[in-house]
Amino acid sequence: MSRIGKKPVELPSGVTASVSGQTVEVKGPKGTRSFKATDDVTITVDSNVVTVTPRGKSKRARQQWGMSRTMVANLAHGVSEGFKKELELSGVGYRAQMQGNTLKLSLGYSHDVNFEVPEGVTVTSPKQTEITVEGIDEQLVGQVAANIREWRKPEPYKGKGIKYKGEYIFRKEGKKK
Repeated sequence: MSRIGKKPVELPSGVTASVSGQTVEVKGPKGTRSFKATDDVTITVDSNVVTVTPRGKSKRARQQWGMSRTMVANLAHGVSEGFKKELELSGVGYRAQMQGNTLKLSLGYSHDVNFEVPEGVTVTSPKQTEITVEGIDEQLVGQVAANIREWRKPEPYKGKGIKYKGEYIFRKEGKKK
């Protein structure tokens, strides 16, 4: 039995959900998102509660049960509050600034890195050493944050690089004399 799948998804106020076939569409103050579930689960909407139940007792149906419930919960959270990832730059001369739809990063290379922000997310740089990625699609927000971090991952000796806020960097001791 799926412990996650058993829980019904309660929709926050201002969020509505509709099901047509296997597609769930969730509308909220931040936008509209949809998810197409597999034929292994049944999705029903009662007033402000969405429930997901498996069709049959196959292993695939049980796998899709918890995953589908989580996807619907993420849709509801995204259109009501949105998702946010915060990145920190640490290192001498490491800077970030927004210029229109481009994030300009100075990361110790001989050139500046220009990162084009994709449609569906907003990237801001409140300070020169902080980057905030926000949007209603959790997967897209996480992927954009990972793509930005990929330019200069934090290294274990000095901790220089782009890291997630609150991330612990395992530090190593340098060479002994």
